Amino acid sequence: MRYEIARDNVIEFAAELIKVLRNIDPAIDNDLDAKKCVMRIYRDIRFSKDKTPYKNYFGVSIPTNGTKAGRAEYFLHISAGNCFIAGGYWMPPTDHLKAIRQEIDYNGSTLKKIIDDTAFIELFGDFKKQEQLKSVPREYSAENENIGLLRLKSFVAFHQLKDEELSERDSVTTIAAICSKICPLNVFINNALA
Repeated sequence: MRYEIARDNVIEFAAELIKVLRNIDPAIDNDLDAKKCVMRIYRDIRFSKDKTPYKNYFGVSIPTNGTKAGRAEYFLHISAGNCFIAGGYWMPPTDHLKAIRQEIDYNGSTLKKIIDDTAFIELFGDFKKQEQLKSVPREYSAENENIGLLRLKSFVAFHQLKDEELSERDSVTTIAAICSKICPLNVFINNALA
């Protein structure tokens, strides 16, 4: 019962957020259903040592360029003491990773302009400090000017939120403003996958 009430609250919040995000990022599908964006409570425990069957947080995945994952997205994580908003593409499959790396090789200056922007760094920190390959990707030279970006395994902008920020009256506006700084990253990624 408490879970259902909380879930309904998250769905309502997600619907408001999606409505505002559509004005920022036109790649968000007009038919996107907030209910389908709220992730299920059941955990996939098949390969996990932790066999707890339920999640203790809410996740809201807002995809771009369609209604399914597999492209850049916005992700809201709601958990007591650990709320955050993120965007980009986490652990893309091999074919998508190759396409993104190719785009970085061709248009690295565009991505650098996005991630080196002062406002971007203030919100998300150093983009290049994400998990990287230990070696250079096969297709590229260690001397490539974009090698730090080409070695990335994920392309994610992450911003920690205080619990109070989600309960304020203008919380949707606050989160949408953060997403507006993620949007150019998502556009870059989706262009690579087009």
